Formats: sequence, structure tokens, C-alpha cells
Amino acid sequence: MFSRSYRAAITLPPLLWVTVFLLVPYAIVFFYSFWSVSPGQAIVHSWTLNNYCELLRVGVYLQTLFRSMWIAARVMILSLLLGYPLAYHLSFHAGKRKELFYQLVIIPLWVSYLVRAYAWKTILGSDGVLNTLLQYVHLTSHPWNFLLYSPFAVVLTLTHIYTPFAFLPIYASLEHIPRDLVEASNDLGAPPLQTFWRVILPLSIPGVVAGATFAFVLSLGDFLAPLLLGGPSGIMISNIVVSLFGAAYNWPLGAAISFCMLLLVVGLLFLSERLERKWAFR
Repeated sequence: MFSRSYRAAITLPPLLWVTVFLLVPYAIVFFYSFWSVSPGQAIVHSWTLNNYCELLRVGVYLQTLFRSMWIAARVMILSLLLGYPLAYHLSFHAGKRKELFYQLVIIPLWVSYLVRAYAWKTILGSDGVLNTLLQYVHLTSHPWNFLLYSPFAVVLTLTHIYTPFAFLPIYASLEHIPRDLVEASNDLGAPPLQTFWRVILPLSIPGVVAGATFAFVLSLGDFLAPLLLGGPSGIMISNIVVSLFGAAYNWPLGAAISFCMLLLVVGLLFLSERLERKWAFR
């Protein structure tokens, strides 16, 4: 229906944009990961695998990566536990208030990330809202200092920030479930719990997988929440990358860590895509 020149005019700009601003930076990071830094803080353009060997030799990098994955896994689980019931209620029981509730869920996405992170810092601080309330109702006689600058604060903040990202694909998946199948299950005498377990949940698995992937990947790459609320025990791998590119001026090592994280994320996305195809409703 369209001429070759028209198709080229449509496809070339986005391909050029992706190439220049996505693929080329990835290639630069890949090349940097094989270079080194001289004692005078100058980047030496000689090919070496020392950066990748250092990742395996220095335990702090692997420990931080595993801690980051554990934090991201907890954020993913909590986001699903909060997002799925909410999405299920909106899709099947909200009725005329569905659009209102949907808007209330996505409104936090309009607020700046920093505002939400600083809000939790205000809530969890020693003189914050939560500690003040606990002392006012005499549940504690002194502030709970462990609430802030801990992995707990990081998990709580990231869960609040990324739950909408887990909610949206789950809600979309539930909305695409044919209601005839649910009615047929009810007509055949299945109780509501069995209908949910045998019909609704299996058909919503692609949305659950997509929501889990969003929550895990976004949490794994986050560095602002650990910086603001994490403290020494809540530092994640992205904070090390920021430090290596900034204060330490070790770009090759930072590029090596970044490229390893990129491979990890691409592998997770590939696995997620395969699972979504496997459980997709046809």
C-alpha cells in the first residue's frame, strides 16, 4: 500500500534515534570495559580483561550485586502482593468507580521521583512523622533509628515507587480476560475461589510476569533511593557504578559492572518474554 520511499521515511528516523542514543552508547560502554586506568588517573586504551577479573576477585562487588538482587526481589514480591489484589478489584468489582480508582493509582506517577523519596525520608526519620506518632500514642519511648538508612527503608520506598509499574500490566491482563469464561465457570458450579484459581489466575500470568519484570529490573538499577535512604547497609550495585564514574574516576571498571548488569537485565527480559508467550491467552 505504501511506496518504498514512504516506508523508509517512516522507519529510518526511529532506527537512527535508537542507534545514536542507545546502541552507540552501549558500544562505548562495552569498549571502555576492556580498558584500564593508569596511576595518573588517565584511561589507557589497551585491551585487557582485568576489570572483569576484578569483579570476580573483589568480593564487595558480588556481595553488593547479590544484595541488590535480594532487595529487588523483595520489592518485586511486595509490588505483586499489593498490585494484583488492587488490579483484580478494579477489573472485576469496582463497577462504575473503576475509572476513578484507576486514576488514583496512576496519579503518584505524576509526582517527581525525588519528591516521593524525600517524603519517605521525612516519614521514617528520627524526628519524622512515624516516630512522632509512635511516641505520641506511647507505643515507644524513643525514636526507632533503624527505620531510616537501612535496607528496610530502601525496600519500602522502592515498593511505593514501583508498585504502579507492576499494577498496570496486571490490570491490562485482567481486563483482556473474556468475561464469558468467568461466567461459564460460575454456570458450571465452580465457587469464586476455584474460578479465580483455575480461570482468572492462569490467564493473568503474562501480566504478572510483565509486572514482576518491571518491578525487579527498575529496582535493580535504582540508585537514588539507596543514596537517600539506604545508608551503608543499603548501598546497591548502581551506587558503586555512580561512584566509579564519579569520585573514583575508574570508568573502565564502572563500564564493566554496567555491562554485566546490562547482560543480566537483557537475560531477564528475554526470559520474561518467553514466559509471557508460553502463558499468553490464545
